[in-house]
Amino acid sequence: MSSIGWRVHGDGRRVTPGTVVAPEERLTWPRTVGIGMQHVVAMFGATILVPAITGFPASTTLFFSAIGTFTFLLVTGNRLPSYLGSSFAFIAPVLAAMADGGMSTALGGILAAGVTLAIIGLVVHLAGARWIDVVMPPIVTGTIVALIGINLAPAAWGSVQVAPLTAIITIAAIAVITVFFRGMIGRLAILVGVVIGYLAAVIQDEVDFEPVNDAAWLGLPEFTTPTFDLGILGLFLPVVFVLIAENVGHVKSVAAMTGQDYDGLIGRALLADGLATTFAGAGGGSGTTTYAENIGVMAATKVYSTAAYWVAGATALLLSLSPKFGALVATVPPGVLGGAGTVLYGMICILGARIWVQNRVSFADPVNLTVAGVGLIIAAADFQFVTEGGLEFKGIAIGTAAVLVLYHGMRAISRWRGTHWEAATPASVPSEDELAALAAVDTAPAAGDGAAPEPTAEEDATTA
Repeated sequence: MSSIGWRVHGDGRRVTPGTVVAPEERLTWPRTVGIGMQHVVAMFGATILVPAITGFPASTTLFFSAIGTFTFLLVTGNRLPSYLGSSFAFIAPVLAAMADGGMSTALGGILAAGVTLAIIGLVVHLAGARWIDVVMPPIVTGTIVALIGINLAPAAWGSVQVAPLTAIITIAAIAVITVFFRGMIGRLAILVGVVIGYLAAVIQDEVDFEPVNDAAWLGLPEFTTPTFDLGILGLFLPVVFVLIAENVGHVKSVAAMTGQDYDGLIGRALLADGLATTFAGAGGGSGTTTYAENIGVMAATKVYSTAAYWVAGATALLLSLSPKFGALVATVPPGVLGGAGTVLYGMICILGARIWVQNRVSFADPVNLTVAGVGLIIAAADFQFVTEGGLEFKGIAIGTAAVLVLYHGMRAISRWRGTHWEAATPASVPSEDELAALAAVDTAPAAGDGAAPEPTAEEDATTA
């Protein structure tokens, strides 16, 4: 399906048992509108939290989030359901850029990342996605995602120090809601936890409502043009690798849940997110990405209709036209941001580990062990390097470069020298009977001294 339009699923009132509402289908419009607004609620907390942390205008971020979603649906031929919200991967480079050159400099980095991703999307669309797996195997992708989360840890601590009690309340609220509630409330634990932390901050007189009172109810978002600093751009390029992983993961997830093959749309998805991020960087919004929160809504409702996402984008667009709403988001105090950031940044780190686990990355392989270890330490210590020309590279950029160079360099050398590690094949794995026999040998006392004999070299290899 290459044009906007949907056929009604069944009677339009319910999802037929054993089926899903496909992207080219829809339920009745009232039901579709309701599901679309549910998608807005799902993405809302995470999308708004990014500008709250970075200091970007919330209304502008929502505006470009809506524009990005529309762009994504159009570029993918209205066949791939997705909402484009704020990407957490941009937080670290944006904070660094804001400290050095202000918001316009950060926007220049976001725009550059968007253009790079769009170009990669075109290449993938024309040449296929196979080379992504070659350049970015799971050990590389997982490490880059994890090191971004680790690198953000000092930012979370800086905010927590301002109001420790509020931060603790926020973290506790998120944790309790996550395990106490099921369904939508459980999936919105971060948003609800932020609200609870915000109320705690209000009680402690940590919130200034004067900007909200002065803001108008209706008005255009605040737009800002980007500027470019070569010393800052290097901070943003590693984010491109994360966006690639997130978009490819989104396409694979939707394909698995709908039973359709969307591999041919991977290039378009990358191009669409690249364009959306470019638009955001050009006008003052946060960089965008596909959202796991919305994947959760689709999995729960079995509705994958792109019509719901047009509704979600329109709803976000309307919200972006209220300066008072944007001013309210800007009043979220540091303690709340620090508490939510502690949870979010930790989740980003663990998402990297999740990529390793899901793809069965083996750390018995010394190459994988070295690549991950070096990348994470560089990010944790926030290594810095300044060239003679004044270009500055920090933990995320250096860590990403180290991961790519180490992995491909070590892998090439080990294959050339014949020292590369190989996983055990099924034929080399001992059977249950062999394991039982080995256990009996290991626990049987040696003659004369009652001690178990040392395993031979051959037994060591078999056990390994």
